[in-house]
Amino acid sequence: MAATGRILSLDQGTTSSRAILFDTAGTPLATAQRELPQIFPQPGWVEHDARVIWRDTLEVAREALADAGLEAAALDAIGITNQRETTVLWDRASGTPLANAIVWQDRRTAAHCRSLREAGHEALFTERTGLLLDPYFSGTKLAWLLDNTPGARARAEAGELAFGTIDCWLLWNLTEGAVHATDATNASRTLLFDIHRQCWDGELLEILNIPAGLLPEVRDCAGLFGRSAVALLGHEVPIAGIAGDQHAATIGEACFNPGMVKSTYGTGCFVLANTGRRAVASRNRLLTTVAYRLDGETTYALEGSIFVAGAAVQWLRDGLGLLQTAGESEGIAASIPDTGGVYLVPAFTGLGAPYWDADARGALVGLTRDSGRAEIVRATLEAVGYQTRDLLDAMAADMGGALSAVRVDGGMVANDWLMCFLADITDCAVERPQVHETTALGAAYLAGLGVGLYPSLDAVGDGWRLERRFEPTMAAAERTARLAGWDEAVARTRAR
Repeated sequence: MAATGRILSLDQGTTSSRAILFDTAGTPLATAQRELPQIFPQPGWVEHDARVIWRDTLEVAREALADAGLEAAALDAIGITNQRETTVLWDRASGTPLANAIVWQDRRTAAHCRSLREAGHEALFTERTGLLLDPYFSGTKLAWLLDNTPGARARAEAGELAFGTIDCWLLWNLTEGAVHATDATNASRTLLFDIHRQCWDGELLEILNIPAGLLPEVRDCAGLFGRSAVALLGHEVPIAGIAGDQHAATIGEACFNPGMVKSTYGTGCFVLANTGRRAVASRNRLLTTVAYRLDGETTYALEGSIFVAGAAVQWLRDGLGLLQTAGESEGIAASIPDTGGVYLVPAFTGLGAPYWDADARGALVGLTRDSGRAEIVRATLEAVGYQTRDLLDAMAADMGGALSAVRVDGGMVANDWLMCFLADITDCAVERPQVHETTALGAAYLAGLGVGLYPSLDAVGDGWRLERRFEPTMAAAERTARLAGWDEAVARTRAR
């Protein structure tokens, strides 16, 4: 069948499941979305119902096609991008999860990670995987499920169970269990994958007591993973691109040359810097990760991870009732000249890079009798900028020089006030593309590469378009004073 230039991107995130239909120029043609309920069984625990994730993903795929007036037969390919590190364990025969998925934000394995560090294992894990021993990653989550779900370990050792991150779970369901596979980016976030040899690591599996038979096959990010079952969408469609959300955003932002940097603002914030064919070991507690793997060649990146960005605005709305909509925050922040010394450190599930403090908890500091709704809302947005500054400073130190520009994407970048503050507090130009949802776009590009709609990454890069560039204007003395206040606030959250 002749190519139609239509690609369906399935973007399964932490707070929503979306489907976006793109043409080959990267133009969104139709979008459907479902909000994903969050489950908080205990403080520091975060779970999702994997069955709901699959149900909602299928529904939004069908809805996007219907909104565009298309049948699945008109699609050239499907691409998948996903919240990373979220861990699913399911029965191979029935396809039923044994428990709720443990979300990347979940901190229940902090004690396990601490014991592994105390036993002297962190250097080995970091050398092989590029990661630190932190509850963020999938390996200790999977070990917890095996040890705390009745009968799971025995069934895993008997080959009855399958593990996967959300991409793998969706692929399994789209192919009705025919394909158990993941891509190199998602594999690189598990604590189980040697990013240098590009394979699962037997020694690390042994340390975590995880049977190798649970694990999916690891493939390139672009290529034929399988075909969707006819009963699901009415026609077989090639599933031809998969990458974790931050890696897909790197593709969508066309950060293909060493030194290019992107920062995505969704539930959390994640900064990736392309380091080319070299896996750079960080001296500043950043992560070394797979940016993407195409045609068997691996491109690496340095990454800094912030656990809470947009989630803090969601907390203002749903937890405190200070906002009716997230979009209100822009006008409220702009209505006052500053926060009056108020800082929010949103360490609701610990602190990520460069601190990696699983025990830190959120704090609102500097409150006076004059502090009110506007100060708290503005402090919440400013926290996104301060946390980004922490990451960019660490990244510049690892890369040997200041960064000239950062390409930004994600839902929060529509906020002009935040983008201006981000440029000011980081002292770095901020480049916003015409398509803000570059995570979904990156998955579409990978799927297009996988079926030959694009001849190369260069052809993808030619499609990137700048919408607005934000330049820093804040005086150096003001920036220094504000950053000193932020550093003091962070120190208070860690003094436990």
